[in-house]
Amino acid sequence: MGLVVTALLGALAWSTGPAAAAASATAGQPAWHLTDTGRTDVRFRGLAAVDRSAAWLAGTKGTVLRTTDGGRHWRDVSPPAAAGLELRDIEAFGTRSAVALAIGEGDASRILRTDDGGATWTESFRNTDPKAFYDCVTFFDPRHGLAMSDPVDGRFRILSTRDGGRSWSVLPSAGMPPAQPGEAGFAASGQCLVTSGPEDVWLATGGGASARVLHSGNRGLDWTATDTPIPAGDPARGVFGLAFRDRAHGIAVGGDYRADRPSPSAAAVTGDAGRGWTPSAAGPPAYRSGVAWLPHSRTAALAVGPTGTDLTTDGGRTWRTVDSGSYDTVDCTRDGGCWAAGEQGRAARLERRGG
Repeated sequence: MGLVVTALLGALAWSTGPAAAAASATAGQPAWHLTDTGRTDVRFRGLAAVDRSAAWLAGTKGTVLRTTDGGRHWRDVSPPAAAGLELRDIEAFGTRSAVALAIGEGDASRILRTDDGGATWTESFRNTDPKAFYDCVTFFDPRHGLAMSDPVDGRFRILSTRDGGRSWSVLPSAGMPPAQPGEAGFAASGQCLVTSGPEDVWLATGGGASARVLHSGNRGLDWTATDTPIPAGDPARGVFGLAFRDRAHGIAVGGDYRADRPSPSAAAVTGDAGRGWTPSAAGPPAYRSGVAWLPHSRTAALAVGPTGTDLTTDGGRTWRTVDSGSYDTVDCTRDGGCWAAGEQGRAARLERRGG
């Protein structure tokens, strides 16, 4: 078990607020360490953690940043062709290669790839259907991946790639169940479409009568839909983020993203690949958009949102707020690295100091 996880599963001395976070860090406990991206005018909802030292960010104004030294320096590697676009998701295959997704109606939805650390980018997909709006992209491995759009003609649309995102094709819709009226995905954290292993993928929804999670066990060809206990019935409510530590055990987070609205039952868990979901007994106190399992742990995970970070050490059944900073997305790596990103150019790495 890595150092970060060991600390989190130990004393758990985090508290909300900057002073408490600083005190806990001094005492040897982990805390988010904000890094200087130099872009306070950008909101980063796309995050791809590579390891403890390296990560990619994607955000508003077509911005992509990359660090290889733990966030001490961020390099602007934004695609020139993406200026003015909303980049909401990014998937990385190391420090040199990454795929970024721009969202929006019609041709605002695009996918771009780099193989030289962002020095150059190639546009590999541009949406031509005015009814499509792409929200998230995910990969099973460095070659096979999917992207998802809000429903087109009553069904979620899925793109597939077999060459690492260099080319894309629309999958047949016959295996996709009908969408509910008003149902869509949320491009809030790059976690509305996630994978685990070589075949399994899950899709999160909201806006309809119920907040659902759709699962495919054959790379997006056939899907089953399951209602979750996370509140829906409104365009602002639903499941915003998913994380699976294996093909069976997953966590869903969401709620109502409006700041003046409560978000009861903002988290749920599954132990059967999403066939059934159970509400967290003590969930996060507010809307959460991103979630990640801690490295090498079967029980610990972090959830983030505009009002704070929550920690679970029992597989998502109960949560405790451990930081009050605003983040939209979180990602952890197998070597014990965890990163978070959000509004006003915020990007942070989980660190353990002192002690």
